[in-house]
Amino acid sequence: MIPVGLTIAGSDNSAGAGAQADLKTMSALGIYGVTAITCVVAEVPGKVSAIQPVEPQIVAEQIRLLFEAFPIAALKTGMLYSSEIIDAVCDTLRDCLARTSPPPPIVIDPVMVATSGDALLQHDAIALYRERLFPLATLITPNLDEVRTLLGRPVVNLDAMRTAGVELSAAYGRAFLIKGGHLRLDPAVDLLCMPDGTVQPFSAPLVQDIATHGTGCTYAAAITAGLARGLTLPAAVGEAKQFLANAISNFLRWTRDGRTTDALHHFAPRK
Repeated sequence: MIPVGLTIAGSDNSAGAGAQADLKTMSALGIYGVTAITCVVAEVPGKVSAIQPVEPQIVAEQIRLLFEAFPIAALKTGMLYSSEIIDAVCDTLRDCLARTSPPPPIVIDPVMVATSGDALLQHDAIALYRERLFPLATLITPNLDEVRTLLGRPVVNLDAMRTAGVELSAAYGRAFLIKGGHLRLDPAVDLLCMPDGTVQPFSAPLVQDIATHGTGCTYAAAITAGLARGLTLPAAVGEAKQFLANAISNFLRWTRDGRTTDALHHFAPRK
């Protein structure tokens, strides 16, 4: 039986990020993806022009129906946008998880800012990530901008990444994957930090001269796919890191009216 993975995320019309990227990733990694859409986002790589949140009760109903109809093997959250949506997601997940044995692993991608720099989370919603969403998580996957928001200080090198990851994991009692792509180091290094204080690095070559979006969504979805197939957390992270590296290095490119648009290649052949 094909495992089922749920993504609770926004809709990206350019299909490079959000639920569309999650579905591509899950399909490429052998699981059946289902979605609960939280927002409709008008965007292309480099620009977010409009966001329309879905009514919280509709978000909740999508989740509830999916848990009733499918054996959810793992799930992830992406763009949740508002405190009202986060509350609806947390309330519904707690109800669904209480009736699911064993409960599926949950990957939290704390989406706060788009690659373009546009805000994807209302400021008053950040506290709810800490108070309500993080306690549900198996893994939390912040990039360095999100780490700065959570800790109130910048992360400027690998040593600071390690310190931040150990601190966050200890504070919340959850595994954190600190993504180091914003450091622009070659190789690009991410750190899986566990509540017991252990830290495991994962690396891949840095790809230059690509301007795309959706790497965080794709990474978290790939980890979710691995967990749905029964991989351990380190194995799922390792597989996902290599999947993302392959999607980046085999990126797609189109040129129209002098504008270049890049996208991840989720279905690029893997070595």
